[in-house]
Order: sequence, then C-alpha cells, then structure tokens
Amino acid sequence: MASKGMGWIEPDWPAPAPVRALCTTRNGGVSRGSYASLNLADHVGDEPSRVEQNRALLRAHLGLPADPLWLRQVHGCSVVDVAGDPRGCQADAAIALRPGEVCAVMTADCLPLFLCDRGGCRVAAVHAGWRGLAGGVIEAAVARMAAPPGDVLCWLGPAIGPQAFEVGAEVRAQFLVESGDDAEAAFRSVQDGKWLADLYSLARMRLHRCGIHGVWGGGLCTYSDRERFFSYRRDGVTGRMASLIWIDPPVAHR
Repeated sequence: MASKGMGWIEPDWPAPAPVRALCTTRNGGVSRGSYASLNLADHVGDEPSRVEQNRALLRAHLGLPADPLWLRQVHGCSVVDVAGDPRGCQADAAIALRPGEVCAVMTADCLPLFLCDRGGCRVAAVHAGWRGLAGGVIEAAVARMAAPPGDVLCWLGPAIGPQAFEVGAEVRAQFLVESGDDAEAAFRSVQDGKWLADLYSLARMRLHRCGIHGVWGGGLCTYSDRERFFSYRRDGVTGRMASLIWIDPPVAHR
C-alpha cells in the first residue's frame, strides 16, 4: 500500500497476509477550512467536489481493488454485506467475505474497529460510538462474520480518549445495565453527574464477552491530536476520517 507518505495509520496486528487495513488522518487531501484537508464525508457541509477528489485520491494512493461501500451511519447496530447491499445504505458496520470488496466506516471521535478471521477469509469494519457499543454493534458484526470467536482478530482505531470523553450519568447507567458492574471500571467521575468514559475499555469488554481475546490497538486520541485527526467533540464543524479493510485479490500468474 502506498500510504506511508501520507501519514496514514496501518494497524499493528497479526492479520493474515491477504488482509489489508488502514485508517486515514485529516492530512493529504484538498478540502479547506474546517474540513482541511482529507475529509471523506459527503454529509458534513464540505463542498461535494472536494469530497469526490479526496475519495479519488484515497483510492489512487491505496490502489484499492474497488470503491469502498460508503455507509450512511446512524449510531445503530445494522451490519451489511459489501457484496449485496447498495451504495449509501444505512448501517454502522460492513463485512466482506470475498477478495476485492472494501469495507469502510467514517469517524471523528467514535471508535472504528477492524475484525478479521485468522484464515483471511472474512473482514469487517465497525463504527462504534457509545450508542453503538451499548446497543450491540460489535456483537452484531461478530455474529454476521460467522467465524469461531477464537479465530477472530480485532484492531481498535483512533477515537476520543478516556481523558476527553465526558458523558452524563445516563450514559454510564446504560452501560451498567447492559454490561453489569464490570463497566464501572470504564468510567471516572469528574463532577456531579458527569463522567469520563473509556470507549476502548468498553469495546474490549464487549469483545471479550463475545469470546474474542485477540485485540490490538487503542490509545490514539482524536480529541487531543488536532494535527492528525478530525474531532467532532472538539470542533463541532469538521470532517471525517475513514477506516478501510479488505482482502487482496489473488495475484494472477502468467
């Protein structure tokens, strides 16, 4: 992948050789102002022509085998198959079961995560904000992959960090109902009725409950790193990064 010169992030995880994955940063595109420069979202107020240029740059620099399936994300738990669902469908996770199909999710504080099986036959990209995590988007994606949990690997991408993600007591209460007392460790009280939440810890708890213990990544904070990442919580009007995963098609031999 011709991506290192763009400053994009390649996961450090033991995925099998055919699996390719990458998270963009805000750098390397043509957008301006609040969207500078590699905004890949067409729903945030950026000029559509610049978004299209940015998406074309992404495909060219990565040598993608196909256009990504760009989702309309709604903080829900729907999972779609890249091969069978239409462009612009409403979902928060995508799976690919064949080489050459590109899964993508967009984020600007929510947690993007990648899933793959050890055989390199199944991959998924998941958009997990707190609503999706609490609602079960990780569990839905794991179920849709239909792989034994012990064969599934996961990588956690850049998200708002535990020192910056302030939430109300109702958010904490929802996780305690869904995940039990174990979720208490992912929240730290900062003032009356306010808590700092750790999306990474909450995601790991959900993954472990699914039987997935091969988990890498975490620790890159979108909120605190203005140079590299868009952050909706920090800036309000802003762009979106993309997290993409696919299985490389086999190389034809002559």
